[in-house]
Order: sequence, then structure tokens, then C-alpha cells
Amino acid sequence: MTRIVAIGECMVELAPCPTPDTYRAGFAGDTLNTAWYLRKMLAAEHEVAYFTAVGHDDMSQRMVAFLDAAGIVTAHIQRRHDSTVGLYMISLNNGERSFSYWRGQSAARRMLDGEGALQAALAGADMAYISGITLAILPDCDRARLLHGLQVFRDSGGKVVFDPNLRPRLWPDGAAMTGAVMQAAAVSDICLPSYEDEADWFGDATPDATAQRYRDAGVGLVVVKNGPGEIMVVADGQRVTFAPEPVLDVVDTTAAGDSFNAGFLASYLDDGDLERACVAAARLAAHVISHSGALVALDAPPLVPAPVAGA
Repeated sequence: MTRIVAIGECMVELAPCPTPDTYRAGFAGDTLNTAWYLRKMLAAEHEVAYFTAVGHDDMSQRMVAFLDAAGIVTAHIQRRHDSTVGLYMISLNNGERSFSYWRGQSAARRMLDGEGALQAALAGADMAYISGITLAILPDCDRARLLHGLQVFRDSGGKVVFDPNLRPRLWPDGAAMTGAVMQAAAVSDICLPSYEDEADWFGDATPDATAQRYRDAGVGLVVVKNGPGEIMVVADGQRVTFAPEPVLDVVDTTAAGDSFNAGFLASYLDDGDLERACVAAARLAAHVISHSGALVALDAPPLVPAPVAGA
């Protein structure tokens, strides 16, 4: 059994409906999306937990009930009387999304206030999963506490997985964002950056440069996503490239990277085959962006990774 703890912010999501100017309410957020898809993709004996903070209001209660119903362990979610959950609204233009956020007083920003809460959540875990948004929403002191806690977790044998998920609007400036991202990389075992964002903010000339920068930071396995382009995976003594099949009917790119991460990790945990993990990741992401919203139903057979030639 593998126990995975995702750390971050779950929000209320308002997604467009076919009827103009109407929206459907749900729950989503980058690390939550990955946790949700991991729970769907992994065998039942594996455990996926979520660590965040919510309020005591009705919407917070509904959020936790939603996670419970999805099979995600909520035992270590922190409860606060002084705040509630954040909200975002999706706008779509030819399948590409933009977001409007209401998260300034989100309880998740205070998830590390509880003494020992993070350590309790990670006790007995095999893997911790964070993102650049996890880093961005925390005050500086709590971000430092998170990274220290992850280093302790890693030193004790746990694996840290990090999606940089660069969101400059959440940071005071680019230097703060890139500095925090590389600090997180230094305590991570697996990183899943997106090349386009990395090129914009780190000046990487190629996906190889992105992979090498994270490898130089001490990351053992780097998966460089590249939108519809070629995926690159670099690990000790291995370099794998994979060209995903084009997605002909893109409806909504929300959670494309989050679902990719889940597909990759679920397959990689199963057998450690990097190319097969790329196949699983690309197939899951393609399925997700062919539907509306962050969390979409899965048809298991089409998402099973196909055997790789020569494997």
C-alpha cells in the first residue's frame, strides 16, 4: 500500500454551463484535482489523503463531505472559525480558460497554524504532493515551515512530488516566485514542470534546459510537460521522450496538467516504467480536456495504459 498526502487549497469552482451566463458549482484546486484523479486511477489498497484548512460553515462542510465521498482521507484537514473556503470562476474562450478568484481570506492560507498538524498528516505517508500554488498562498513563515517539514519527511524516507505550477498573480514579483520554486525543488524527488511557463519565467531555451535546472537542484526524476508537444522525462541514467496523440476536440483545458500528473504518478507507482507512465498521463489529460470542468468522470478501459513496444 502507498499512502499519498496532497497539500494545498481546495476551492469552490464555478464552471460555465451551456446556458449563457449560468454556472455549475463544484469543488476543485490544483493539488485537489491531482488527488481526486489519483484516487480514481490507483487500486483500492492505496490511500490518498488531503491536507488543507477549511471553515465550519456549510460550504466548508459540503467540501469535506465531497472529498470523503470521493474516497479521499480528510482526517487531518484543519478547521477554522475565522475563515471559509475560497472561490474561483472559469471563463472559456475556444477551450482556453481564464479565472477570476475570491480567495484573499481563504482558510487554506492558515493551514499550518496548527502546531504539529503537518507532521501528523505526513506520519506514515510514503509520498507528499505540493504545487507552486501551495507555496504561493502561504505566508513566508509558513512556507518556510512547510519546506522544512517536507525536508524532514524526505530525510525519513518519504518522497516529495512537486508541480511548480507558476502563477505570477499570486506572488509579489517574479523573483519571489522563482526563488520559492527552486527552494521547493531542493526538497523534492519528482518535479513536473510545464515548459512554456518555465521558459517565460526562468528563461529556459529548451525543455532539456528545464529538466537540467531541476536536476541540478537535486531532483531525481523530472517530467517536463509541453502542452500538446513532446513530453520529456529525465532521471538517473534515463531520458525518455513521448509525443502524445493530438486532441481534436478540446472543450476545456482546466486541470490538464493536474490530471496529467495523476496519470503519470499512478502508472509510475504501479510498475516504474517511465514511457508507460507518459502514455497514461497523456491519455488521462486528453480525456479531461475533452470535457468541461476540472473533475470529470472516467471511463476506466480507455484510460488503461497500452503496452509499450518492447516492454
